[in-house]
Amino acid sequence: MNVLALDHINLRAEPQLLEARRQFYEEAIGLRVGHRPPFGSRGYWLYAGTAPLVHLQAVDAADLRVTQGATTMDHVAFAASGFEEVTARLQGLGVPYTTRSVPLTGARQVFLRDPAGNGVELLFAAAE
Repeated sequence: MNVLALDHINLRAEPQLLEARRQFYEEAIGLRVGHRPPFGSRGYWLYAGTAPLVHLQAVDAADLRVTQGATTMDHVAFAASGFEEVTARLQGLGVPYTTRSVPLTGARQVFLRDPAGNGVELLFAAAE
């Protein structure tokens, strides 16, 4: 077996946070809600083009997974385009973010957090 690519991330949350997360990933990140198989739980699959990259799943508080200590997960990164458009959209939505440039490559990074506090990076090619 060889790993071919990262397929998706699955984010779980209590039902009241589900809609805030959907709105964030649609409005701030630019993903779109698309087809989701009829699982037994509520949720959304959020697409970039034809790929369902982010799966949101509502779970009861009793089903939330608690870590036993510090986690090493820092952020998920999405390749993006339209740096000026994206940063203007984030400003208009009042979403806090920071920017950095990748040393040597000149690629630009935008870092922000979703409503549950998960780190998100948008990575823009240097040519932008």
